[in-house]
Amino acid sequence: MQNSESKTFKRDKVLTISFGHLAHDSYSAFLGPMLPALIEKLGLSLSLAGLLDVIRRIPTILTPLVGIIADSFNLKYLVVLTPALTTICMSLLGIAPSYAILAILIFISGISSGLFHIPSPVMIKRLAGKRVSTGMGFYMFGGEMARTLGPLLITAAIAQWG
Repeated sequence: MQNSESKTFKRDKVLTISFGHLAHDSYSAFLGPMLPALIEKLGLSLSLAGLLDVIRRIPTILTPLVGIIADSFNLKYLVVLTPALTTICMSLLGIAPSYAILAILIFISGISSGLFHIPSPVMIKRLAGKRVSTGMGFYMFGGEMARTLGPLLITAAIAQWG
């Protein structure tokens, strides 16, 4: 039986995590629009450029393990820290001096994405009380807005600063 506190929709906390989702996924969406600039800067073949997205997704292999760990430990700090890690890695792509560094940054971003997206929906469920669908609606809205805003932001930045 749940206590009355757990049935309450904690709007501020749900919105905070949803904003974190927006921030995290906005930076995650930088790769595609940056590829032409990265190809030119580093002289990449289309195969190497395409491999970057594969490298970003390799950490998803560890998703079940992260889920097991998340069930055993309180991973709320990951939901706080991983957007910052993704932001740093994706922001450094433009100054990466080599393909190896680029691949490492992308790989770390992929790990960060998994570490964010596994515990954050669980936290939304806990914070939304009886209004789980509403909580997930806000959470998903943050992620979907990021897919729109991220490419727009990085495209504007590239146009402005190169």
